[in-house]
Amino acid sequence: MPKLSVIIGSTRPGRIGLPVGQWFFELAKRHGKFEVGLVDLKELNLPLLDEPNHPRLADYVHEHTKIWSAIVKASDAFVFVTPEYNFSVAPALLNAIDYLFHEWTYKAAGFVSYGGISGGMRSVHALKQPLGTLKVVGIPEAVTISFFAQLMENGVFKGSEALEKASATMLDELLRWTDALAVLRR
Repeated sequence: MPKLSVIIGSTRPGRIGLPVGQWFFELAKRHGKFEVGLVDLKELNLPLLDEPNHPRLADYVHEHTKIWSAIVKASDAFVFVTPEYNFSVAPALLNAIDYLFHEWTYKAAGFVSYGGISGGMRSVHALKQPLGTLKVVGIPEAVTISFFAQLMENGVFKGSEALEKASATMLDELLRWTDALAVLRR
């Protein structure tokens, strides 16, 4: 089974990314077609890019980078759980992407985004450009959560039937791309 890493891209206090990420993680496990891991960038605690060597060299000196590299390298696909901050990407998520280079190559990515009326889609749009330069295929199917606060109950994200259907559709398509890209990773 291919390995899917669900990456929670927000690290700030009071974030909704953790409950949204946990909700999606459970859906992905029930989907049953990926080995699913949950990666919380807040727990990983990457500082602002602090490696002295360019990521393309993979000559990492810090333990946090070596851990992050191993997680991404072992993954066959990703789902980025991303908020929209100031009409763009959460800085912690972009920083985490910039830490590595070859580990991302020829892998597929889906997106679970959340926000106000746009549902975080401007963040997804902004993420696809740097991911594309790393040879990550960002698929068009996505889970877009508008007005997320309406789906929160006592700190737990409840989701909806429509979001669950969108998740299943995205995971099915992500599996197709993951299988197709496996040929290029060999």
